Amino acid sequence: MVNFGNESGKDFCNWLASIKLSRIVVMVLVFLILTPLITHFYLSKVERHSYQVEHGAHSHQDLPEDLNYMTEVDLRVGVQELFRIRGSVLSELRDIEKKRQQFKLEIQSYQKNIEELKQELSHQQTSLNQLKISVEQAQVAQKEALQQNSPDLALPKRLTADTLPQESSPLPRNSSRRCKMYNCFDHSRCSLTSGFPVYLYDPDQYSVMNDGWDIDGFLKTTLKQTLGYNPHLTNDPKEACIYLVLVGEALKDTDDVSENVGNHLNLPALDADALKQLPYWGGDGKNHVLLNLARRDLSATSGDIFSTIDTGRAILVQSTFTQEQFREHFDLIVSPVLGPPGGDVWQECASMLPARRNYLLSFQGEMKAKNGMLSNHNVSSDLDKFVIEYLQQLSKSQTQDKFLFEFECNPASDTSNNIGPQDWALCGTDSSRKSILKESTYVLIFAPTQMDLISTTLLQARVYEALRSGAIPVILGGDQIKLAYSEVIQWKRVVIFLPRARITELHFLLRAIPDEDVLLFRRQGRLLWERYLASVQSTLDTVVAVLRDRLNIPPMPAESMTAISVFNQTFQPNQVAITGDTEQEESLGPLEPPYDSPSYRRNYSLFLVQGHEMWNDWGDPLRLYPTLPMDPVLPSDAKFVGSGRGFRPIGQGQGGAGKEFAESLGGNYPREQFTVLLLTYEREQVLLDSIARLRGLPYLNSVVVVWNSPRPPNSELRWPDIGVPVHIVKAARNSLNNRFLPLDNLNTEAILSVDDDAHLRHDEILFGFRVWREHRDRIVGFPGRYHAWDVNTKNSWLYNSNYSCELSMVLTGAAFLHRHYLFLYWKWLPQAIRDKVDEYMNCEDIAMNFLVSHVTRKPPVKVTSRWTFRCPGCPQSLSEDDTHFQERHKCINFFSQVFGYTPLLNTQYRADSILFKTRIPHDKQKCFKFI
Repeated sequence: MVNFGNESGKDFCNWLASIKLSRIVVMVLVFLILTPLITHFYLSKVERHSYQVEHGAHSHQDLPEDLNYMTEVDLRVGVQELFRIRGSVLSELRDIEKKRQQFKLEIQSYQKNIEELKQELSHQQTSLNQLKISVEQAQVAQKEALQQNSPDLALPKRLTADTLPQESSPLPRNSSRRCKMYNCFDHSRCSLTSGFPVYLYDPDQYSVMNDGWDIDGFLKTTLKQTLGYNPHLTNDPKEACIYLVLVGEALKDTDDVSENVGNHLNLPALDADALKQLPYWGGDGKNHVLLNLARRDLSATSGDIFSTIDTGRAILVQSTFTQEQFREHFDLIVSPVLGPPGGDVWQECASMLPARRNYLLSFQGEMKAKNGMLSNHNVSSDLDKFVIEYLQQLSKSQTQDKFLFEFECNPASDTSNNIGPQDWALCGTDSSRKSILKESTYVLIFAPTQMDLISTTLLQARVYEALRSGAIPVILGGDQIKLAYSEVIQWKRVVIFLPRARITELHFLLRAIPDEDVLLFRRQGRLLWERYLASVQSTLDTVVAVLRDRLNIPPMPAESMTAISVFNQTFQPNQVAITGDTEQEESLGPLEPPYDSPSYRRNYSLFLVQGHEMWNDWGDPLRLYPTLPMDPVLPSDAKFVGSGRGFRPIGQGQGGAGKEFAESLGGNYPREQFTVLLLTYEREQVLLDSIARLRGLPYLNSVVVVWNSPRPPNSELRWPDIGVPVHIVKAARNSLNNRFLPLDNLNTEAILSVDDDAHLRHDEILFGFRVWREHRDRIVGFPGRYHAWDVNTKNSWLYNSNYSCELSMVLTGAAFLHRHYLFLYWKWLPQAIRDKVDEYMNCEDIAMNFLVSHVTRKPPVKVTSRWTFRCPGCPQSLSEDDTHFQERHKCINFFSQVFGYTPLLNTQYRADSILFKTRIPHDKQKCFKFI
């Protein structure tokens, strides 16, 4: 007898039981299959036999032997019994089939439940991973808060003076000539947090003109109005940092305009005694600014009315200065006020293309003295004669370049009475000169022949009109002069300065400049002209900004627009919890409470380290913005050596694939979030669905909906609760420009501008956000478009949405952009463009692309392969109408006319996720599963 062990015995018993069970199952299956077949065969045979008997097909000798002795009744009974058995078997078969179907449905139901449970397990696991990441990030934030040595700086208290200027003894005349900011300016009235308050003496109440003289009424009215828009203006003289005194342009009390031309050359219009009797003069004019702004008198020495008057410690602001009179970094050279009071000035500008115009170089002017004769006592007269002779020979030389030189004015348009002792007079009218300048690539401007003059009103006026027309100024004698606001403006990027002695090199120098640099000169000139010279408003704002910049006092913050809710203060909108699927296929990042981007952190350092860029490139020195897309980046190792606060490096700096990637934001900037900005118009359900899809989206700070309809939303709407604040903002009127309102509740640098019917997956949104963090100065988004040259007309652009290997625009219906561009759209973009958007109810996205490309000179960045966005349940959109595309053709060409060129740049680049289509080990994850 074989003895099995316990375990082997159990296994043997189990084996026997399994064999028995399998045999039983086989027997049951055989019974269930064979029994119906045998029964069916037998019954069919009996039926055939009864049929044959009934119809006489066979004789009784053919029947079985035992049936020959059965009666007809017995046969009938037997047949009936067989029919009963057949019916019973069929009934059982039907029951068995019914049960089989029920079992099959139950199996399918169980399988479905199993799949649902697997998906739920996956979702719960994803949610758990997301919660773990959130907890880890919260712990890191808590640790940073505990380790922080000093709190964040709050807005400092505004400290201003509270007394009037104290009386001081007047300075000796020689001492005032040596004034600098450190010895002639009272810094105690201008604290770092004062905001630089400016007080304006009312020119009607405090006249400083001699009897019989008055200030130009246009200047008085315009300056009072434009200064009223300046945020630095104060009506309290006790808190003022500086005091503005409007001095010129002086006019005699007469109707004869000709008597007012060059009047100051014969009789000083400024009353020195009236100047010293100003109520806050303080005996020496400390912190006073004397504004002598010429407008009509463009003579060589126009505005030089301070040469015989003691102005004490006052700062002089005018267009004309001599070497002896001008005090470096104390007085200020300005351009004459030749522009309109304010508003759009783009129509004054010429197009920046073509780069090479009809004339390579032009000049219109005539050197005369008051008696019409050239004087010989000036040391530069021989050199000037040589210059004129050389230029005349140059214009007659055999060259492909065309020159236009006019050294003798037409008597009918002679303006030689507007000159000083000796200088170049303007020829022709303003309109005739403008037409020549628009045909000139360069324009020649002569420095004053009087060698001790470093600036004249005539010189500044000629630079002004050259920049207005897009002609590049070439100043002969440029080593002698200074241009307006030269302490902050880099004029070498706008003007070519050439010493008189190098006149023979002029043609070679101009020919050596390629088209790219020509357009850089022209573009920079237009930028400076529009920002600082083009209007009375810009001139006055620039004067205040330069004086404030000297003291390192930050400008006033740019005004944001108040976000007014569509609901009143007592109404609480209904909210409903979302229980459906919110795209949790993968863990994409932590769910955190709203974290606002730090703002105004560089108030007191921005102008110190990036002052030249602010004045000459992308900045706006007249306003202070919360953040800029061009803010500097720390080195990679700084986040690990002393400056790690806020940074979330991937894998704590070790890097990693998908898992570590999802746990940390990484990149070159500290942690941040983004705001979704939605524009909607009477598509309530579409809007609610779009908001609901944002539930569970990592790094989402808030959702701001601009309600563009005059009809308020239905009070019964059930707004989805997505875990972050949702603000419904009422628009003043229905306008597509409202898409870019710089609202005060936009608390992050990153803004995701989205149409209410756009459907983006969470991973697509977060991928776009991560790409934008590396291209903060650009538009980063999904739908790409391009501007195509019209080969039929050969003089216009077409808007194109076809598939292409190049693009130049990313539509803001689904794109990230920096909050700073919302301010620029409303504060800097010409009003004519916003008016065109309202006229067509179209093209606001094209306008934003024009703006960003113009500021950065970079194309947008397209992410992933998505091109269009469909919304099957939405009403018909405007973009489906053919007129929509026709209007967009017109918009591109009109915007190009306003900008003077087409700033859009082509790109053949698209951003896809790292590790996209890359084979990686099985224990690693890609950055994004589907991107």
